Amino acid sequence: MLLLQHEEEKVTFVELKVLVMSNLRSYFGRLSWSPKEVKMLLDMIPLMVWKMCGGLPLAIVIMAGYVACNSRKSEKEWLDLCNSIFPESGKDRAKAGGKELTQEEVGKIISHCYNDMPAEIKTCSLYLSIFPKGHRISRKRLTRRWIAEGFVCEKQGLSVEDVAETYFNHLIRRKIIRAAEHSSNGKVKKCIVHDMVLEHIVAKASEENFITVVGGSWVMQPPTSKVRRLSLQGSDSKRSKDTEKMNLSHVRSVTMFGSLNNQLPSRSFKFGIVQVLDLEGCTGFKQHHTEEICKMLHVKYLSLRKTDIKKLPERIRKLKNLETLDIRGTNVVELPNTICQLERLVNILGGDKTTRVALKLPEELKKKKMKALRILSGIEIAGGSADFHHLTELRKLAIYKLKATKNDPSFKELSSSIEYLGGYSLQTLVIDDESSEFIKSLDDLSSPPKFLVALELSGKIVKLPCWIKQLSSLKKLTLSITALRTDNLKQLSDLEALFSLTFSFSFRAEKQDPETLTILAKNKLLPCCGGEITVPDGGFKSLKLLCFSAPLLPSLIFSGQAMPELERLELRFNILEGLFGAENVAKLKEVHLTLDDKAGEGITTEIVSEMESAMKRTGGKTPQIILHQ
Repeated sequence: MLLLQHEEEKVTFVELKVLVMSNLRSYFGRLSWSPKEVKMLLDMIPLMVWKMCGGLPLAIVIMAGYVACNSRKSEKEWLDLCNSIFPESGKDRAKAGGKELTQEEVGKIISHCYNDMPAEIKTCSLYLSIFPKGHRISRKRLTRRWIAEGFVCEKQGLSVEDVAETYFNHLIRRKIIRAAEHSSNGKVKKCIVHDMVLEHIVAKASEENFITVVGGSWVMQPPTSKVRRLSLQGSDSKRSKDTEKMNLSHVRSVTMFGSLNNQLPSRSFKFGIVQVLDLEGCTGFKQHHTEEICKMLHVKYLSLRKTDIKKLPERIRKLKNLETLDIRGTNVVELPNTICQLERLVNILGGDKTTRVALKLPEELKKKKMKALRILSGIEIAGGSADFHHLTELRKLAIYKLKATKNDPSFKELSSSIEYLGGYSLQTLVIDDESSEFIKSLDDLSSPPKFLVALELSGKIVKLPCWIKQLSSLKKLTLSITALRTDNLKQLSDLEALFSLTFSFSFRAEKQDPETLTILAKNKLLPCCGGEITVPDGGFKSLKLLCFSAPLLPSLIFSGQAMPELERLELRFNILEGLFGAENVAKLKEVHLTLDDKAGEGITTEIVSEMESAMKRTGGKTPQIILHQ
């Protein structure tokens, strides 16, 4: 029974019990409850929830989130709750139960569960009404906007980013939002809001004059007072006229979807107190818009991601309050020198990892500027300075294009910076090294970045840095396919926190790199390999995701007790020499295959058929084979 069903579909009692218990068991397991208490609660609550919710999945799921946050209520308290939500029929519904709910009654359950949340979580949930119906909302986009709006502050030694993360997770736990996509580190990457839940949130936001939505799926009454947050979800001239009639003098947040043309009058870009301007994915962006944006002196969050912007103007220096600049997926390839005057800038997000478009850093950066930076992502280092010692708050450094040889000053500066910052806050390091000289030299670091949570090294690396086994907090590791060797896998198996492991190459490249193919062939001939790559027994205690991506994948053998917690295996290839022993991976649930576009339908069907046969288990469920074109 999936949680994605429409609210009108009824659930049988047996299906209900599975549905509710799957939602609740994980929560109770984290509490200090005795097994007897857990069993009693799991036996008692599902029946009450079923009777109260009339067997409707949406009502059950929302109530499951409520139960998870109020798990110590007595039976009497649950009965009282039912009476408070349905005063006229509460007792009958809880005791006799099963009566189908009306849409209004489902709304009452949603309203009660919403009202039960802490005030700061309610505020963050109201913010969801900014996004259109059915929109897949990026977790990071949402939490960064919360921070810019001032909804989140440091608590109990946690940074604002960490507090925002806990708020997001609370909404997941409450079932106000649900995961729509996960990152390879296991975290929710994108979420979605059920239509009925969003309808309730939009109504609340309108009632409190929290957000004004123009266009889209909702009919919202024009605000009777000043607009504070504006979400433009249409692109016709009528919407533009609706906006012109509003009092926009106090707008703090502007979000647009679709085209800039005819949607927002030009004067709207001159709002003096706008703190959030989010134009992600908008078409019709012109260079003159950047000049107007530079007049928004109070803006903290500026997203021009996936727009047609080509260059940032020198006047960006005027945005003294800017904290987040997102220009990923644009044609901006260079940051102006004046950006270094933005001392409050926390996040610089640029470049395109797929196409290897990267941002050239300004020379001014070496003058110990922008010390508040925590994320510097999508940059290029090609000569010049690479001294980041002063960025002691840096959590993520992502270099999408590194062109440096041992004779370049930037080579030693970068190596020294990584070594130094590794002792501070650096948690994510991404390096795409064209020559591979730099990533090979990482073995020489005297003090490795021990606090890394994510590491990605792209280049023709064969031998792993000797210090990699010291990364006790590492959860996500991505390496070049050239590092795929039996001895390396043995070394990595000791990383107890590792959740995701990827070996990759430039998949679907027009030409197979001869040097890479030579390295792969040599790896198989090593004494430890015996012509094949073997995944060793034991280790990998936390690994859930394993991915191999290359034009030519060598033979892979899973030993009898290999990767005991692995749930998902991804294989992307043009040619696969062989896959053996995958049926031995006890908890493997899914195998995702992505084949070369040129592979014929017959060949693809044959490969899938062979893999299904090879993975059949004598006991237990056979993993599902999922084909991607």
